[in-house]
Amino acid sequence: MTEGNLKIHSENILPIIKKWLYSDKDIFLRELVSNACDATSKLKILRDQGKVAFQDEELKIEIQIDKENRLIKVIDTGIGMTADEVEKYIAQLAFSGAEEFMNKYQSGEEKDQIIGHFGLGFYSSFMVSDRVEINTLSYEDGAKSAHWSCDGSSSYDLTDGTRASRGTEIILHIGKDDEEFLEETRLKNILQKHCSFLPVPISLNETQINTKEPLWIKAPSECTEQEYLEFYRHLYPFEPDPMFWVHLNVDYPFHLKGILYFPKITKQFDFQKSQLDLYCNRVFVSDQCKDLIPDYLTILRGIIDSPDIPLNVSRSYLQMDRTVRQLSGHISKKISDKLKTLYTTDKDKYIACLPDIEMIIKLGCLQDDKFYERIKDALLWKTTEGEWTNLEEYIGRHQEAYDQKIFYHNQDESLETHFLTMYKEKGIEVLISQNYMDTPLFSFLETKLTPVKFQRIDGGIDTLILDKEREKGLLDAEGKTEASKIADYFRTHLEEVEIEAKSLSSDTLPAFLMLKEESRRMRDYLALSQQELPPNLLEKPTFVVNTNNNLINSIYSLKEKQPDLAKTLVTQLYQLSLLTQKELKPADLSTFIKQSNEVLETLAEQATHS
Repeated sequence: MTEGNLKIHSENILPIIKKWLYSDKDIFLRELVSNACDATSKLKILRDQGKVAFQDEELKIEIQIDKENRLIKVIDTGIGMTADEVEKYIAQLAFSGAEEFMNKYQSGEEKDQIIGHFGLGFYSSFMVSDRVEINTLSYEDGAKSAHWSCDGSSSYDLTDGTRASRGTEIILHIGKDDEEFLEETRLKNILQKHCSFLPVPISLNETQINTKEPLWIKAPSECTEQEYLEFYRHLYPFEPDPMFWVHLNVDYPFHLKGILYFPKITKQFDFQKSQLDLYCNRVFVSDQCKDLIPDYLTILRGIIDSPDIPLNVSRSYLQMDRTVRQLSGHISKKISDKLKTLYTTDKDKYIACLPDIEMIIKLGCLQDDKFYERIKDALLWKTTEGEWTNLEEYIGRHQEAYDQKIFYHNQDESLETHFLTMYKEKGIEVLISQNYMDTPLFSFLETKLTPVKFQRIDGGIDTLILDKEREKGLLDAEGKTEASKIADYFRTHLEEVEIEAKSLSSDTLPAFLMLKEESRRMRDYLALSQQELPPNLLEKPTFVVNTNNNLINSIYSLKEKQPDLAKTLVTQLYQLSLLTQKELKPADLSTFIKQSNEVLETLAEQATHS
């Protein structure tokens, strides 16, 4: 067996870092400013331990652009370095000075967290620079300034420096291919995106960038409603004010802070675009929080900040592990707790917000069993009684009378169809379903509420809407009832559907199209994924005609006197039922209108000559 050590050629590492470590060149400024911020944080820790004295006003980070000489300077008044420390932390790739410092001077305070971890951030500067210089002076008494210079190769120069005050100055000699970074607007946009909330003043050409305090680091009890709204307007200046928010503040078993806002849904709202930003120690990392936030919460707005989130080595995105799953579960719990509390303490406000939040609630129930168990009491529908109800309340009122059924209507509540009127006249309470998520949700809820079933009012012929006393059930000489003969007549003209003749409780409804609940759900479910149910699997719908309706009886009586008109009326009534229940295909609308005009013309002529 042969043992050995990996051989790393330093001259090959830097080109790899320059080209492959970071996916975006903008990152170089974030890394350098983060390092400068760490330098000031380290100095504060040393002051707390009595090792150095200074005023907070002395701490600052400056970015200067010298366009003529193609220079960018990043200057801080932090801890500085000695020549030995430059040799140790800069000249040794991937040696994290932050890690060593925290091991030595760990304060235990969250406010003293250091941003950097890997010791590679400084080398991102070579992505845009032909040469990089460091001029630095340590805080230590009697320290001498040190100057480091490297052109991106494996060799560097380390000499005495010229800096006279504590801190570090990094000088980037910008390459010709990266002159865009010499534009003030370009650097300003990078700083505003990544460094707007860092704890030390950052200025670009003497103009401070980070003027807004990160509200999420404050305790919720210290924040006012006005502060929450102003912070939202700062983050999203062109959006309407949010409805409400959740302030995250967790110290165990992980550190997590943030503010999640429930936005007002507008016509321009983009459900596909996440506007939830991920931060690590107040530094922007990513706006892609897919693994950290469940799908049903991606419409939320705001900021999440956690030093415990595992990031890749370039700190550009998070890596999935147990901590991320724990964070995701905790965020979900906080959201459901907020919704449940709002429902319990201010039901009117909760109901007013439902058009904007029901997507979160219903999708959350489908995707997360724990979320459903926490939120189920606040899962509401409006009823034909004009009231809002949850399912437990509905079932409690009607469990025996409705034979374990929950009736629903999936059209706009303002559309008062004859069919819905019939249910209302019978005093049957019907849920109003206007959200396309209800189709899969009802199937899910049936697994939780067994043996209860959901039934759309036109998805079955329930005994509650039948008038058995007026059934035309007497047999004639041929052994047929009047109802069966009416059904047979309609059946001869409508081969594409099954036909049933029933004694409905309402005289005003002539007919309706019934598609069984299971078939309708399958069709609607496939429509959500833009698929169609194969014709051979699509069960024939049933056209139910009302034997107590005058139009039905008139059509049946015309079958001998005016068979052509009776046939036309059958077809017209069928298409009218399709139109009423939003089942008429757009391609058939012109034919329906033309036929309607012909029927009206025929009836008008007959009235004129009668």
